Amino acid sequence: MTYLKTLPATLAWSLGLCVFTGCDNLPGKPDPAKKFVPPAKVLDFALLYHKNCAGCHGKDGKFGPAPPLNDPVFLTIVPDVELIKTLTFGRPGTEMPAFAKEQGGTLTVEQIQVLAAGMKKRWGKPDGAQQKWPPYLPPADKGDAWQGQIVFAKACAVCHGDKGAGTDGVGPINDPAFLNLASAQVLRRYVITGRPDLGMPNCLDGSGRSLDFTGLTSAEVNDVVALLLSWKQPARDKK
Repeated sequence: MTYLKTLPATLAWSLGLCVFTGCDNLPGKPDPAKKFVPPAKVLDFALLYHKNCAGCHGKDGKFGPAPPLNDPVFLTIVPDVELIKTLTFGRPGTEMPAFAKEQGGTLTVEQIQVLAAGMKKRWGKPDGAQQKWPPYLPPADKGDAWQGQIVFAKACAVCHGDKGAGTDGVGPINDPAFLNLASAQVLRRYVITGRPDLGMPNCLDGSGRSLDFTGLTSAEVNDVVALLLSWKQPARDKK
């Protein structure tokens, strides 16, 4: 080891450390766990969700301005193909963008599949299908807004007011700013799932409702959605 005396002290120390401990432990060696991964190769659900979804749907999939994704009822009723379709193409006319690269987004097909599968694995409940939920997708027949008023009165008015104008504890749902941003599908989803993160009950939950409440059928959900859509104000022509 006498040759080390002729080298600068720092280099001599490094070579000596290599001899006794192996070069893998030299200071400054890159940590494999921190190795750069190209964006298109990121397949970690948490990283993908944080970058692409958390800003609208909330850090943990709830309490965001957009519908919660951390909702077992939603994850029970939404078909896998529909979840992937929404991530791929977004929802035209709403703030939900398309994420697929082929649609102008930034995610690969594999990354979209990781997000869809990860939501159901992390936040879904295996026994969720035991309840008889109305289907996520609406039936072919349009709902009846007139009948929707009757259903709204028994299921929604206690919190949202007779005409959806809100009450002391709950904000209005008859709000053009909200309704003009919401698609018919997301309105149906809200009627079915509620907003569990904000205390809004789902369509089968009798909490806060009359003692004879028996839950809403698919047709009744359809009628409430028709009522909500009738409250929308047509967009003004741009000059």
